Parts: sequence; structure tokens; C-alpha cells
Amino acid sequence: MKLMTAGESLGRAALKTGMSETTARKYHRSGQLPSEGRAEHTWRTRPDPFAEVWPEICTLLEVNPGLQAKTLFQELQRRYPGRFQDGQLRTLQRKVKVWRVLEGPPKEVFFSQEHQPGEIAASDFCHLTSLGVTLAGQGFPHLLYHFVLTYSNWETGTLCFSESFESLSTGLQAALWELGGVPQRHRTDSLSAAVQPLDGKEGFTRRYEALLAHYGLQGEAIQPGKAHENGDVEQRHHRFRVALDQALMLRGSRDFESREAYLRFLQALFAQLNAGRSERLQEELSRLHPLPPTRLDVTRKLKLKVSAGSTLRVLNNTYSVPSRLIGEVVEVRVEIEHLEVWYAQRCVERLPRLRGQYQHRIHYRHVIDWLVRKPGAFPQYRYRDDLFPTSRFRAAYDTLRQARPGAADREYLGVLQLAARETEQGVDNALRLLLAEDRPISVAAIQALLQSGRELPRRTEVVIAPVDLAAYDALLSGVPAWEAA
Repeated sequence: MKLMTAGESLGRAALKTGMSETTARKYHRSGQLPSEGRAEHTWRTRPDPFAEVWPEICTLLEVNPGLQAKTLFQELQRRYPGRFQDGQLRTLQRKVKVWRVLEGPPKEVFFSQEHQPGEIAASDFCHLTSLGVTLAGQGFPHLLYHFVLTYSNWETGTLCFSESFESLSTGLQAALWELGGVPQRHRTDSLSAAVQPLDGKEGFTRRYEALLAHYGLQGEAIQPGKAHENGDVEQRHHRFRVALDQALMLRGSRDFESREAYLRFLQALFAQLNAGRSERLQEELSRLHPLPPTRLDVTRKLKLKVSAGSTLRVLNNTYSVPSRLIGEVVEVRVEIEHLEVWYAQRCVERLPRLRGQYQHRIHYRHVIDWLVRKPGAFPQYRYRDDLFPTSRFRAAYDTLRQARPGAADREYLGVLQLAARETEQGVDNALRLLLAEDRPISVAAIQALLQSGRELPRRTEVVIAPVDLAAYDALLSGVPAWEAA
């Protein structure tokens, strides 16, 4: 069209634009661009196989809009055997999709929110076990209490091992004191996982409200099953997991020498993530409320009676205590990772808190003095497996049962009592030596080794020599391995 307007003939214009003269004449006569002359494809190229049964499908969809096209297709095959082939499923899926858009129920609408500085902090528990972090080669299942300011996205977190009120209160208070101020509102999910059966919903609500009141926070919870209502922290969960996974890859190892080393790694990662949020964080800090003079002590205190088995049942878990406390009422102070047993204003025992429910932790030192007097109770003791402090104690017991079946229980309990009176590590080393030299195991033999002052051999350390990659390079290059090295 431009060339003909400039005075070129129809044939020369067609030649210069790479089309035939006939095609050029057609466009010139129509006065339209090719795209404007193209007819919209609204007709079917083949008959609709579902035309006759479509009213039935619409009826089913109107009653149950959630029905999938595949379910409807299988129902049609059942109603009309041999009429519909598997290859026609895609056709029905397209028709159902069009029906949902044009005639189906309205979809849920998500409304973008404008966040104000210093107004809302959101928090939730983030599971990190799937990342495969280990401590000194041992698995480390754990969670992170994740705290986020919704305006600046400043975030921090605290390691924990269960969704409990203790984890929530410890994590929230640590975040507020690290932040140096208190926002107006604190948003969470329904916190149903943190409600312990012992407290019930009312007891949990009472403790949570006391925590919020101490800091002047207004609490709000999203609807159950509506995680998008707490979308800011949910999105930060995803982003933080990705960032942590990438940082672990860059580090080259997911194993840490200690928990403290892992905590330092997490703190460095949080500092790196928060580095680009300083400007918006300053806006938040200027509008935060001041912190109270002290943190709130949220330790759970329980009054419990020690059973005849020298045990306490705390939050559906069983713990042993010294047998001197049998029949007495003690105060158990439940912290996030430990339990403290108090009697007469004195802390008589500090125990690691068990994770989960219906677990047990029985320490042989608490019950051994009476168990040696009742050796017949040992074989069927409910918590017998807890009375093998190490794998060598278990191996020694199995060896005794093979060598002296009638006296195995009494002899093993004597070994266990010796470990309680002397040192568990010393007895463990002596057992290692006796088992390695295939010598008879007895209390007398272990005492003799302990009293002899003989230095027991250390554990065998496995050393893996570094791999020489020159041999592999030689395979690819054809150079002899000795020359490549």
C-alpha cells in the first residue's frame, strides 16, 4: 500500500514485498489488512460427541459444581457403555471449563491489602526438618517460630520442637525484644495445634491473652483453613525455606558441629535477608510502642503426685524422678525444652522435655536401688528399654542371657547399679573391652578394670583418605595415572 501510494505499479509493489500480483490485487481491492480480513473461527471441525448428553452434564454440574470432568466422563461411560472412548476425555474437559467460566459459580476473590508501618506483626510455625539439617551427623527434626512485620517484611525466628504455648510465648517475646518495640496487632492462625489437652481451649486462651496484655498487643486470628488470610507470613515461610536451602547448598554441607553453630548460621541468614529492608524498618520503628520493663514469665506450673513407680505424667508424657519423692506432691515447671521438679522450694531434678505425646523417659539412676532388690520385675518392666543407657549395655545384657540365662537379669542390674555409683562412661568403656576380647561379663570383672587404673583403649576412629582425582583425569585424557599424579 505504501509503495503504490508512492507511485509504484501494482506488479512492482507486489514484487518488492515478496507476494504474487494476484494476492496483492486482492488486498488492494479489499482495502483491509490481512489480519482484518481473516474470519473468526467459530465453527466446529467435527461433530460434538457430547451434544445429546450435555443437558445431563449441566444438571450434574448445577447440583455439584465441584465435579471434575474426569468423574463426569466415567459416569457417562457407565451410563452409555461403548459410546464414549477414552480419547474424548479432553473434549469434555474443555467443555466443562467453558461452562465453569460462563455459567459456573463465582470464584473466591482475594483483595490486596495496604499495610501500614508499625501496625501488624504476623507469626506462625515453619517446619524445617525436610531440609535435612544434621548436628554432628545426627538428624535434627525442628521447627522455626517465624515472626514477620507485614509492612517492612523484617523477619526473625526462634528454634523450637513443637507447636506449644511455650514455643509461641518464647518466640514472640524474643522477637519483640530483638525488634526493640511492640506493634499494634499480632496476627496468627487459629493456634489449634498449640492447644494442649491439659489446658483446653479456655486455659490456652487465658494464658495467651495474658501474654498479649503484658505487651499491649491486640491479638487477631484468621479463619481455620484460610491460610491466605495470613498470607504475608505464609509467603515468607516459602521464601525463607528457599533462602535457607540455597544457603546450605552454598555452604556445601548441611551438617553442623553443634546447635549453637546452626543458630549462628540462621542469625547470619536473617541479617542478610533484612539488610535490604532497613528504610521501611525505620518507618516501623518510629511507630512501635515501647517494651514493658521485663519479659513475662510464662512457665507452666503443675502440681502433680509422684506415682508408686517413681514417675510423673506431664502433658501426656511419662518421666521418672528419684524414688524418694514417691507419694509426694511436687511442682513441675514446664519450660520450652526442660522440666524442673521442685519440692520444698528446691529444684530437685531438671529433665529434658520429651517431644510429642505418649512418650517416656525413665532414668536408671532413679529406680536402680529398688530394681536390684526385685530383679524378677526387670524382664517384663514396661519401660525396660529405657534402662539400656548405651548400645553396649544392651549388647552386654544379650550376652549375659546367652551365657547365663538364669542369672542374667540380676547380673545386668548389678552392672547398672555399678554405673550409677561409679561412672557410666567408665562402665561403658569396660563393657566395650570385655565384649571386644570376648571375656565373661560380670560386676566383678568390671570393678577390677575400673580399680586397676588401666587406660582403656579409645574408640576406633574411622579415617577416610581423600580421593585422588588425578586417576579419573587420566582416564579422560589418556595420560598414564602415575604421570598425571
